[in-house]
Parts: sequence; structure tokens; C-alpha cells
Amino acid sequence: MLVPIKKIIFVIGFNLSLFFLLMVGIQNSSKQMKVNLILKETINLPTSFIIGVSFISGSITGSILKINFHNKKG
Repeated sequence: MLVPIKKIIFVIGFNLSLFFLLMVGIQNSSKQMKVNLILKETINLPTSFIIGVSFISGSITGSILKINFHNKKG
């Protein structure tokens, strides 16, 4: 049972480090857009932030869905 927990901690740690690098990288981004959600629109966000957060959330979701949580003994 410890192996899936270690994998989850690694995935979250790796993607948090990518998120911090994204924050540093978008400091000089000038092009901004709004994201159209179903009910409302967001504030103006840098395009690189929107793309980066989409990539990171997909990476977290894909990695966690791939982990097998079933006990193999039994």
C-alpha cells in the first residue's frame, strides 16, 4: 500500500515544481486572455499560464488515474 502513496507524493511534488517554474516564467508575459467557463468568465490571465496550468492538471490527473490501488495479495 505504500507504493501508491509514494507515487502520489512524487507526482504532486514534481507537478508543484513545474508550477513554481511556470510562475517564474510568466513574469514578463504580456499577452492576456479570458477563459470562458460555462457560467462566467475569468479575469485576464496570461496565455502561458492558461496553457501551463492545463498541462499540469492533465499530468496530475493522468498520473493518478494510472496508479493501481488494488492490493495484489489476495
